[in-house]
Parts: sequence; structure tokens; C-alpha cells
Amino acid sequence: MRFLTDRKRAQGLGSARAGTHEHWQMMISSAALVVLVPLFIFTFGSALGGSYEEVLAYYSRPFPAVIAALTLVVGVLHMMHEVQDAIVDYVHGVAGKIAFVAAGAVAWVIIATGLFALVKLAL
Repeated sequence: MRFLTDRKRAQGLGSARAGTHEHWQMMISSAALVVLVPLFIFTFGSALGGSYEEVLAYYSRPFPAVIAALTLVVGVLHMMHEVQDAIVDYVHGVAGKIAFVAAGAVAWVIIATGLFALVKLAL
């Protein structure tokens, strides 16, 4: 039987030195979403119920298009990091690695598709 101190038992299980950076990244994206979501709701609400031509003209202006793009990118990246944190916590082994990569891939596909649709609508 080995007699280990608490320090020796915990050695190698500690911080990966990325927790603080990830925490601040999530705090900043949360603060950005606090501002962006109400702006998006007001800008999207102005276009809601309009004909296709009215919505096309509305999103041809830079302010609504930029607000929609920023909300999409920041919101999906925030969601991706939250999902990846849950995967790291609860799914282990090869399945965890595959789920981690799949969550990132799905998020980037959503961002690319949304930005493509917004650019096509705005131009």
C-alpha cells in the first residue's frame, strides 16, 4: 500500500491552464449577447410581417444586417462552447472526442449557412 499525501494524489489532475481563459470568453460572449439579443429582437421585429421585397429592402441596410450577423455568430459560438463543456464533462473516450468535433462542426455549419443566407438577402 502506498502512502500518498493529498498533494501527490491530486498531482496531474489539476488545472489544464485554460479554465480562466474559457471562463472569461464565456463572460464576454454573455455580456455581448445581453446587448445583441434585444437589438436583434427590435430590428427583426421591424421586418417581421413585411412582404419579401420590404424585408429585402430592410436587410439591405447595414445596421439590421450587422446586428443579425453579430447575434448569429456570437450566439452560436456561445452555444458551441457550452455544448462542448457539457460533452467534456459527461462523455468520455472516443465517443467524447467524436461528439466534441461534431458539436464544433455543426456550429460552424450553422454560422456559415446563416451568414450565407444573410449576405444573399442583403445583397
